[in-house]
Amino acid sequence: MTSERLRQTPSQTVGPFFGYALPFPGGAQLVPAGAAGAITVHGTVTDGEGEPIPDALLEWWQPDAAGRISQRDGSRARELGRFTGFGRITVDLGGHYELTTLLPGAVAPSTAPWALVTVFARGLLHHLFTRAYLVGADDPVPADPLLDRIDPARRETLLARADGPSSYRFDLRLQGDRETVFLDYAEPV
Repeated sequence: MTSERLRQTPSQTVGPFFGYALPFPGGAQLVPAGAAGAITVHGTVTDGEGEPIPDALLEWWQPDAAGRISQRDGSRARELGRFTGFGRITVDLGGHYELTTLLPGAVAPSTAPWALVTVFARGLLHHLFTRAYLVGADDPVPADPLLDRIDPARRETLLARADGPSSYRFDLRLQGDRETVFLDYAEPV
């Protein structure tokens, strides 16, 4: 027996089957529409040429307004009208998506509030991770340890900007000019 470490099996292209296999009723509602404090987050998912990716699927993970990570079972909590902290959102033929949630709270005193976004799309060998920091239309980039490590010219790609009352726009560009900053959660060696 060797002491060689086992490695992960290589990923393979998945889909495009997301619209059939993974969505669930109410997946885009982390909180019921009309609930106190409910906001809408919307945007587009595009490729390197700026063309919509019509069969992408997003997962949205976030804490509640107080910065607590929900420990509730998503489907049952949603039925009861409670905040779930998780959503699975399909993208339409124009590359648009929309979800209903709450403004997230900071999970630690030294961080800005954020949501984790996972992108699944055709042609990707592995899903992508990024963050969405929900800020006002003219607010500066918030102080945050992760944002501080990113090239200032690219930080804006992680900001979901208010574009109306209780509405935020967060576009995801998978490649090219203004590519969204994606995160690598590498396994420690």
